[in-house]
Amino acid sequence: MSIDDDAGAPARVLVVGASASGLTTVETLRRKGYEGRITVLGDEPHAPYDRPPLSKQVLSGAWEPERAALRTQEVLSALDAEFVLGDQAVALDRASRGVRTESGRELRADAIVIATGVRARRLPGSEDLAGVHVLRTLDDALALRAGLSAGTRLVVVGEGVLGSEIAATARTLGLDVTLTGPLSAPMALQVGPLVSGVLADLHTERGVELRLGNGVVGLTAGGGRVTGVRLATGEVLPADAVVVAIGATPATEWLADSGLEIDNGVVCDSHCRAEEGIYAVGDVARWYHEGLGRLVRLENRTNATEQAMAVAGEILGADRPYAPVPYFWTDQYDAKLQVHGFLPPDAEVDVVEGDLTARRFVARYRSKGRVTGVLGWNMPKQARMRRQEIVDGLDAPAPTH
Repeated sequence: MSIDDDAGAPARVLVVGASASGLTTVETLRRKGYEGRITVLGDEPHAPYDRPPLSKQVLSGAWEPERAALRTQEVLSALDAEFVLGDQAVALDRASRGVRTESGRELRADAIVIATGVRARRLPGSEDLAGVHVLRTLDDALALRAGLSAGTRLVVVGEGVLGSEIAATARTLGLDVTLTGPLSAPMALQVGPLVSGVLADLHTERGVELRLGNGVVGLTAGGGRVTGVRLATGEVLPADAVVVAIGATPATEWLADSGLEIDNGVVCDSHCRAEEGIYAVGDVARWYHEGLGRLVRLENRTNATEQAMAVAGEILGADRPYAPVPYFWTDQYDAKLQVHGFLPPDAEVDVVEGDLTARRFVARYRSKGRVTGVLGWNMPKQARMRRQEIVDGLDAPAPTH
């Protein structure tokens, strides 16, 4: 019996965003037997592709862009979904469940899934300056790859996960790389001082110049091209190319007049519903995590997949709150870091397996008496085996003092 025999299933589903989360929503619906009409709207001309390789394999040239595609054209065709690509959503009409596109299309559905992701932040005044890059899309990665081949001095503005990965890739390619940002070490905000200190040593040993703990106030230029990065101290870091990796903002501009609650993403309940019949998935979704008792928005590949699977289930009547243990990873040089759970800034951190100096260890993060996260550095299996401690912490009653 097909899902269409269930009177509760919507006849038409519209997925806004041809992203990993958007594609997973479609695949999960079909896998669960949904036979209704599915339309996928994407603002880029490309079929769905994977983003994590952009800062590593695609940027380095180890992969040609086609290899980043999530599925072959044959597999996409077998999904029996209409892909409308290269046409951006500009407005949502909640009452009619309609989405208007930049080209003037009007797409309607009984259920809408918002999967528009995020947009890279830029430094003011840098948009039209040659040699300044961001890295969010496949086209961004290819433009940066071409830029790196034409220069020798790269400055990466932003010491988070993306900035650190770009610095590592560029250094492996032989460029002179400087990493700058307001925090004291690479990924300090994401992993805390203990692990970020080890990461700083790794980058330094590989030849990256760390100019951290300084804010960036602007860029210098000549002839319409960037020549350097100006720090708050007044110092200028010379550059042939600059990558701005200072975070991203949810792509919700098109929803400004929709009536949905927009606050650092599309605000949803614990079932990822913005309202009845409208859902959000992936980087753009900010939903109520019942295990934490607060709103959460995650920007990582694993959540994009898991949340999309949960939302597909909701569309088909599953009615289960989405309360995952988050997971993300990063590869820099020969270091592979896997992070399970949440690593709050005030967490107590101890090494529970391996050795920091050998750069093969598992660190455990505790906050208010609970284990909230586990990080493995070149110890993926050992880190994964400790994931249950995080689950137990989420299930434990909240401290009363």
